[in-house]
Amino acid sequence: MSELLRKIDSPADLRRLPRSDLDALARELRQFVLDTVSQTGGHLGSNLGTCELTVALHYVFDTPHDRIVWDVGHQTYPHKILTGRRDRMHTLRQLGGVAGFPKRDESEYDSFGTAHSSTSISAALGMALAAQLKGEQRRCVAVIGDGAMSAGMAFEALNNAGFGHCGQAADLLVVLNDNDMSISPPVGALNRYLARLMSGRFYAAARESVKGVLKNAPPLFELARRFEEHAKGMVVPGTIFEEFGFNYVGPIDGHDLESLIPTLENLRDKKGPQFLHVVTKKGYGYDFAEADPVKYHAASGKFNPAEGFPKPSGPSKITFTQVFGQWLCDMADADQRLVGITPAMREGSGMVEFQKRFPKRYFDVGIAEQHAVTFAAGLACEGLKPVVAIYSTFLQRGYDQLIHDVALQKLPVVFALDRAGIVGADGPTHCGAYDIAYVRCIPHCAMLVPSDEAECRRALSTAFHRDHPVAVRYPRGSGVGAPLDKALDTWEWGKGLRRREGQRIAILAFGTLLHPSLAAAEKLGATVADMRYVKPLDEALVLDLARTHEALVTVEEGCLPGGAGAAVLECLAAAGVEVPVLTLGLPDEFTDHGDPARLLSLLGLDAAGIEQSIRQRFGQRPSLLAANA
Repeated sequence: MSELLRKIDSPADLRRLPRSDLDALARELRQFVLDTVSQTGGHLGSNLGTCELTVALHYVFDTPHDRIVWDVGHQTYPHKILTGRRDRMHTLRQLGGVAGFPKRDESEYDSFGTAHSSTSISAALGMALAAQLKGEQRRCVAVIGDGAMSAGMAFEALNNAGFGHCGQAADLLVVLNDNDMSISPPVGALNRYLARLMSGRFYAAARESVKGVLKNAPPLFELARRFEEHAKGMVVPGTIFEEFGFNYVGPIDGHDLESLIPTLENLRDKKGPQFLHVVTKKGYGYDFAEADPVKYHAASGKFNPAEGFPKPSGPSKITFTQVFGQWLCDMADADQRLVGITPAMREGSGMVEFQKRFPKRYFDVGIAEQHAVTFAAGLACEGLKPVVAIYSTFLQRGYDQLIHDVALQKLPVVFALDRAGIVGADGPTHCGAYDIAYVRCIPHCAMLVPSDEAECRRALSTAFHRDHPVAVRYPRGSGVGAPLDKALDTWEWGKGLRRREGQRIAILAFGTLLHPSLAAAEKLGATVADMRYVKPLDEALVLDLARTHEALVTVEEGCLPGGAGAAVLECLAAAGVEVPVLTLGLPDEFTDHGDPARLLSLLGLDAAGIEQSIRQRFGQRPSLLAANA
């Protein structure tokens, strides 16, 4: 480890360094991030791009007394390293280790837990107004990316912050980390001077003094206001942020500490809402990541930094995301009404090829899940067939729109819910635990749960041909390697399948946990049904299994409250059928980050765990297990 970084156990240590050492510290920090991620996997490009900004913020602000809220939070590895977690970074995103996102119970420096985008300004505003109410002197900073600024929630917060509370504006600094724009010539020495000038006290005092004089002569005041806007517009981007009541400064080079630190110091001492626009580069300082920021957004596993990400060593199993991407293109060829929608997740949702082949039928709406859902509703109203590719955990953000704009009007929108169930290293913020429960309670909505890759393709085709909203959930990564073909076959609507015949106990499997259920059933001599549907539930199959078996077991990779097992219990209760039922799924708590297989094992949702749970529950009933032991 380098000499400077070894000395930093907290931001207080950082603030004791001479300013002349900070550039070297940022370089050491960047190298440490690269070395760490090359061993643990995780987000890379965004963290390499925020090293100088992180150093500057902790150098200028008195953290943790002053609050820093990092939007999304996948760029906070430098922050974690500087705030006492350096020596634990080798456990990053591993079970029991350092989380990949800010986490309040991990460190007092993580002032707000994040992982979904566009929440930082709202949270920091709440903190700033809380400080006012309590009479505390503290600064609150929201660091938000250019992508996250596309979401409506960010603008709702800006609008609220500029308005203030009871006539008093909040002391809030919003830092826009713009990493989608090259550092062009205007962002240089002249712009650094202008940023420092505009953020300084003299400029602010002079501007307010002149305004006070000119207000007595309205025509002159309006002329001066327009001249100021025009002059600033020649050297900085025209800005909507001042219309929200913010003092806008920038853009400045986010990798230039000689610009960042004095500008932040000026803004720290100013009252009211401040807005600083900094320009950074994803993957900064690492050639591979600078050349391909999309590819180097995150590392899936270990790699040699000198060689970059390894090339695939051979054929690998197709992922569910790739199954969706192939199906989308095939169905688009077959039906000209199909349009694909993503809220800024083209690569993650497997839509790269679809965009290339069908650019006019591809819509990336930015990080705006609410808009994505209602936009799909509008397309459906005009006879098109929208397919919204969205992560399970992100559809939560468009829930009102799902109910009010899609389901209430019974519009035929397909929701392809990627990352359903356990997601592993990204942790509880990305775990797709709730989609079964939150979709099945909505009238007109259906929920399909394919068990493997081939079934996923059939489920998507089935959903596409319906005249009402349908969600198809599938997990991250690969399944069992079920062979695929180009056919667009469909399922019989609302019908599950018996996959194994047994005695006494019937396991009702929902989704990909069918396969560990089959393995457990081999040991138990149990029947196994692939339910395929959560809604409409195959009630005839449920009741038949209940009448021909002495106990039922439901298995799902979703939350138990309100989940598929609850649907089975409701079915049995409505029919007046009494039979012992064991429901297995995700418990009523948030699932932490870690290896997915390990997490499923700990939760008792692998083959051994399913078998053990059944034996524990029904082991006291000799008639159930004696013949199968």
